[in-house]
Amino acid sequence: MVFVPDLLSQASEQGVLDIESWLASLDKQFSPEDTALIRKSTEFVAPCYADSHEVTAVPVLHHVLGVASILAGMGMDAETIAATILHACPEYLLDWKEKLQEAFNPQVVALVEGIARMEEIQGFSRPDISHAKDRKKDSEAQQAQVESLRKMLLAMVEDIRVVLIKLADRVETLRSLAGASEADQQRIAYEAKTIFAPLANRLGIWHIKWELEDLSLRFLEPQLYKEVAKLLAEKRVGREQYIKEVLDILQDQLQAAGIKAEMMGRPKHIYSIVNKMRRKQLSFNELYDVRAVRILVDDIKDCYAALGLIHNLWQPIPKEFDDYIARPKSNNYRSLHTVVIGPRNLPLEIQIRTHEMHHHSELGVAAHWRYKEGSKADSKFDDKIVWLRQILEWKQDVSDDGGAIGQFKNELFQDKVYVLTPQGKVVDLPRGATPVDFAYILHTDLGHRTRGAKVDGSIVPLNYKLQNGQRVEILAAKQGAPSRDWLNPNLGYLQSARARAKVRHWFRYQNFEEDVAQGRARLDKELHRLGAVDINLEKISQKLHYPKLEELLAAIGRGEVGEHQITQAVQSELPAKPEQDVPFLLKSGSDTDSSGVLVEGVGNLMTYMAKCCKPAPPDAIVGYVTRGRGVTIHRQACPFIKRLPEEKNDRLLATQWGNRQEKLAAVDIDIEAYDRQGLLRDISDLFARERVNVTQVKTQSRNNQARMSFSIEIADLDQLTKLLTLLRQVPSVNVAKRH
Repeated sequence: MVFVPDLLSQASEQGVLDIESWLASLDKQFSPEDTALIRKSTEFVAPCYADSHEVTAVPVLHHVLGVASILAGMGMDAETIAATILHACPEYLLDWKEKLQEAFNPQVVALVEGIARMEEIQGFSRPDISHAKDRKKDSEAQQAQVESLRKMLLAMVEDIRVVLIKLADRVETLRSLAGASEADQQRIAYEAKTIFAPLANRLGIWHIKWELEDLSLRFLEPQLYKEVAKLLAEKRVGREQYIKEVLDILQDQLQAAGIKAEMMGRPKHIYSIVNKMRRKQLSFNELYDVRAVRILVDDIKDCYAALGLIHNLWQPIPKEFDDYIARPKSNNYRSLHTVVIGPRNLPLEIQIRTHEMHHHSELGVAAHWRYKEGSKADSKFDDKIVWLRQILEWKQDVSDDGGAIGQFKNELFQDKVYVLTPQGKVVDLPRGATPVDFAYILHTDLGHRTRGAKVDGSIVPLNYKLQNGQRVEILAAKQGAPSRDWLNPNLGYLQSARARAKVRHWFRYQNFEEDVAQGRARLDKELHRLGAVDINLEKISQKLHYPKLEELLAAIGRGEVGEHQITQAVQSELPAKPEQDVPFLLKSGSDTDSSGVLVEGVGNLMTYMAKCCKPAPPDAIVGYVTRGRGVTIHRQACPFIKRLPEEKNDRLLATQWGNRQEKLAAVDIDIEAYDRQGLLRDISDLFARERVNVTQVKTQSRNNQARMSFSIEIADLDQLTKLLTLLRQVPSVNVAKRH
């Protein structure tokens, strides 16, 4: 542990705090100018905090100086110490901001403001402590709410020192929490466990984390805490003798190997012991690391040399070895952990690390940078660089032990904004979100009825951009509907895609009955064109992914389902006859008409190419004798031919392609592509290069998707195959096929 002993002297016989002695204890750490700043802050708050007490019954002045002592022990700068002493002023001075700005520099005032804002947010959104005593009842919703609160606190803090001051403040409160009421003890301890200990872990300040966890356990589960503490105390003497024996052996062996090392018994933390007992379902006597030693060396090479020496000296337990140097933890913790069967055949945990790693493990990321570059206490510029680097590394390292929020890395602080409901629930929104977005996140009906909003108690326009930590209240009508202006991106009412979709959905279903009627008319027309009778429309609806027929009809009426989709769904439900079952009327003799089609047994008969399937060589074809128009030539696979009643089979003629003398056949092709500028020009250029005549073009674009239909003339299927292949190679084209 690197806690500096409590620099604050105990109360004198007259009950007056010895502030002078406390200030004198800081002389070695701070320059005269810095000490003067700290003295000025104590003199400023002395009358302000007079006769005021914390919830723990400790005088406020005594409390803030205790917090300052913790931060001084962590090597914090004078501005941080001064802001810590001043941080309770907002509770006791109405015009505190103006008075602080007159007396102190902007950096100190900004820190106090940050702490006040953090206190305000925490007060709005306190976690529910009803499940604090029963771990099994801790709901997922409660855990998610606590995690959202942590992320919001991280996102809104501009200076990392604000969080450090708050962490130290909570440690000092827990140290004297026995003087608070039972309800306050439970609330403060639960917040320390669920919010502040995880934040300390993410900053890498383990000694703060451990003390927060141990002290919160003391009040949340006092019986369990006392039992484990008693077991540790009962075996303390024997354990200390054992550790001394181990240290003597290691000292001799390391010196003989030429490894310079500093060794100590590792302090045990009750919370970590309880967690391990629960996680591994072990009794206290089965724990490996009750007896533990820490070895500090100069460099990484010596870490592994010491590890090899220890494993040669005592038998290691393989599953209990962790190399956090090669694979650091997410918060950059580095060390070698091993468990061996030590003297007297007792398990012994040993941690090996460099002095730099140890310094980092106690003070976090900032300590790592200061250790690496050299501490320059008098250089404010270097201190600012340290804090800036810490902010960057810290914000990129937001993750929890289970990796549940790993997806927020690098994006959490850029793409999200965290606001509060009037009840204190944390809601995350896309950056740039408005009160309308907020209302739709809470409830769709509330979004529809939104007519105004208050942010931190003040009326704001509905297109106001929300900021981190703001408290939002929606003013809603009893009955209402969204405005079409909300869908206008230029007016800035909606940022969330989810909210925008809900508004569109509302307007889409306002004319539902009219859309259903139009859709029914369009569907009937298409069914008549396809010759589909007695078809199950419910199956058609399900094929197009609409649970109810009315929903499909409304979608057709709104233009969301096109003729092509209807045709495909209908044709898949039509009964198809095998092509070989279609009888042909074979007659003797043959002739070739002027169109280049050979109709067996018939001469000088006018033929037409069917428009429904547009056959082209070398499609397998069949002729159909019409009334008064000669013979219509169809593809044998044409749906018309397959649906032909048996009584009309005698009107079919066996037909094949004759000598067409380079005559062209009409073919329809469909193209689907991502819409872009110049798409139609590129396709037209391709038709020109391939000498393909285009007789008709239809294009449609929706939601950046383009659908094009071309009627073209080709000589044969080889030419069509080549053309379709080339079309698929045009940039943005996804599908090119024959209709």
